[in-house]
Amino acid sequence: MQPFELFVGLRYTRAKRRNHFISFISLVSMLGIALGIAALVTVMSVMNGFEREVRSRILGVASHVQILGLDGALADWRAVAAQAKGNPAVVAAAPFVAAQGLLSSGAQVRGAFVRGVVPELEDQVADIGRHMRAGRLEDLQPGGFGIVLGSDLARALRVQVGDRVTLIAPQGQVTPAGLVPRLKQFRVAGVFNVGHYEYDSGLALVRMEDAQALYRLGDAASGVRLKLADLFEAPRVARELARTIRAQAYVTDWTQQNANYFRAIQIEKRMMFIILALIIAVAAFNLVSTLVMVVTDKQPDIAILRTLGASPGSVMRIFMVQGTLIGVVGTLLGVVLGVALSLNIDVVVPAIERTFHFQILSREVYYISELPSQLEWRDVWSVSAVALVLSFLATLYPSWRAARVNPAEALRYE
Repeated sequence: MQPFELFVGLRYTRAKRRNHFISFISLVSMLGIALGIAALVTVMSVMNGFEREVRSRILGVASHVQILGLDGALADWRAVAAQAKGNPAVVAAAPFVAAQGLLSSGAQVRGAFVRGVVPELEDQVADIGRHMRAGRLEDLQPGGFGIVLGSDLARALRVQVGDRVTLIAPQGQVTPAGLVPRLKQFRVAGVFNVGHYEYDSGLALVRMEDAQALYRLGDAASGVRLKLADLFEAPRVARELARTIRAQAYVTDWTQQNANYFRAIQIEKRMMFIILALIIAVAAFNLVSTLVMVVTDKQPDIAILRTLGASPGSVMRIFMVQGTLIGVVGTLLGVVLGVALSLNIDVVVPAIERTFHFQILSREVYYISELPSQLEWRDVWSVSAVALVLSFLATLYPSWRAARVNPAEALRYE
């Protein structure tokens, strides 16, 4: 590109046009690109933050990898845990008992997922001990029949630390009067809140020996939970352990346990990218109409340039510079606005909620009550690249029309 083409293109962009409507349309095109980019960067950041928050809260209670007995019981769980810890990617292992139960306190009855744990080992694979609202996980002692409840579950049962709840096991025992469910009173030893509604409202922890006695498992466990140095290595490690573990067991990882959920998030992110990219495309189409009107307005100038020796290619590049500059400025404004919103979403969203008196996220539906944000620069570069490419493509047709202007026809009535 020759210097005069760049100079004339920039001069046309800065010049005060006779037609103020064209200037207005140029400004609208620029702002449309900026708003589209800002919206796309912000939404992608929120989606990244949402995925990160849900994943961290799920894995704070769940596990990276689980080794489960085929019939619901793993008799040689100690040997299995030792074999699993032999893998260099595994940093901790903890046995557990998984069962369903019904908790009652007075007139309040709630179903719960009961997990029998060894507190000192459970702290190595999960974060529940760091989210205790009352009591301690270590207060679960063998034979003490203590229970730790999620905060929403404790609230629903209207109990607090020191109160008694009755745990009803669905596996009954046969008596002369028929099948009678097994009941056992537990003392509430603690309350936790991990910030994930599914666990806070439905998980109850008891000592593993107490769960083994209540559910008649003997010395067996339901399985072994593993924590890895890198949670994204879970699928590979699970495949390796499935080949090396010498026991009647199967191995699952967190990506399989929550596959549909995280797959849905990825699909939603792609669809949101496509949908919001259409906003940028609309602004780019607006840029086409702007440049077409500019070319029509500048036909006498184009004719003069042609008579002075400018080639059709030079004229085409002049208007490509003008359109591309609008796209670049709009992209820069959009990136600045999008990054600013993404980094301050924790301030903007509460302000909107207070102003309009409604809650954007419901914990019962979205598992979290605060809108998270995680700015990924690769998303910013991708969005910027899409905007710049669309802006450049939008300049091709108007510039081609400018290059085809006939000087004699343009100057006939001047």
